[in-house]
Amino acid sequence: MTYILGIDTSAYTTSIALINEENNEILADERKILEVKQGQKGLRQQEAVFQHLKNLPELYAKITHDISKINTVSVSSRPRNEEDSYMPVFIVGRNFGKVISHTLNCEFFEYSHQENHISSSLIDNYKSVDEFLAVHISGGTTEFVSAKKSIKGFETKIVGQTKDITFGQLIDRLGIMMDFPFPCGKYMEEYIKGKNVGKLTTPRIIKGSYINLSGMENYFGNLLNKYTKEEIITSLFDYIAEYIVQVIHSLSHLQHKTLIISGGVASNSYIRNYIMKSIKGYEILFPAVNNSSDNAVGLAFLPIIDRWYNEIKTY
Repeated sequence: MTYILGIDTSAYTTSIALINEENNEILADERKILEVKQGQKGLRQQEAVFQHLKNLPELYAKITHDISKINTVSVSSRPRNEEDSYMPVFIVGRNFGKVISHTLNCEFFEYSHQENHISSSLIDNYKSVDEFLAVHISGGTTEFVSAKKSIKGFETKIVGQTKDITFGQLIDRLGIMMDFPFPCGKYMEEYIKGKNVGKLTTPRIIKGSYINLSGMENYFGNLLNKYTKEEIITSLFDYIAEYIVQVIHSLSHLQHKTLIISGGVASNSYIRNYIMKSIKGYEILFPAVNNSSDNAVGLAFLPIIDRWYNEIKTY
């Protein structure tokens, strides 16, 4: 019996996961959201790095299984699969993982944070999906990616994205204006749960796959003194879902048959349901709700997916 350890140190969450590589059982899944002071819109990289340095030993110590059975350490060392892709927060997890792999004399693999999200969406489907359109919507990223399986991880090409703030940032910035804790999405969703309110008029959605959202922050912000929080949140979630659907439709010429939607915003039930009702012609895959947000489970599964693709499928 051997284990795979996954480590992810993203902009707002420290994550560690342990998987039994013989039966894919998740043995440990430890996460800690980074602390953001009330009223702040986020964290500077140096603040996030400091918290990761503090959190990683604490989470690692929570693993109760025999760590000598760890055969592979898998980490996210960069945001995405591009040569100049870099964020200081990921170096913390990378270096922590290298120390563990050296100490245990085991394999060490580096992937991107985006591959981690893709993998977490494919845990139950990796044997049947090779090429797909991946939508990565989170606090730090809004990207539409044409992807296919490769020898290691996934080959990805950005085919759409926001050119300013992300959908996650839009939600958080407006949530802070309404005095919700950061990150705000889950608190805003809970606030409107079970409430039926009217939908407000929102700006026309511009067609295309490269979009701007900063004007929407001002638009919805100007509604705060005119409408209830319920009305603004509901209209905001609908607007975001409509925009995502529009971009997906604009990329239909790529002729992908599978659509993967991941990232923290993908855990929003209102946005999930809207996409499921509005998108036709794709097999739509969402990760489990708890694996939509930042996690290390996807990283721990990536070596398993690679091995199956390279050693089993090819025969």
